[in-house]
Amino acid sequence: MADLIDNVTAARFEMPVEAHTAFVTYRRSGDVITLNHAEVPRELEGRGIGSKLVRATLDQVRREGLKVVPRCSFVAAFISRNTEYQDMLA
Repeated sequence: MADLIDNVTAARFEMPVEAHTAFVTYRRSGDVITLNHAEVPRELEGRGIGSKLVRATLDQVRREGLKVVPRCSFVAAFISRNTEYQDMLA
């Protein structure tokens, strides 16, 4: 599995996997990033790619020192289940 790519032009974090791209769209405003939508291609569903994508995204956001607003229900549920990320909530 490839590393996370911050595609600033498209405003999304991308993870290429087997000729497909899973991604999380975002909007930055100051020291807050809103994670709007996570999407995993149908061909990759059920393999934990979404969780790996969100974990990598949150780890990158933490390194940048940003707070998170999870508008995406998948991202919000991930943060709820993984308490080590709850301190990042805006």
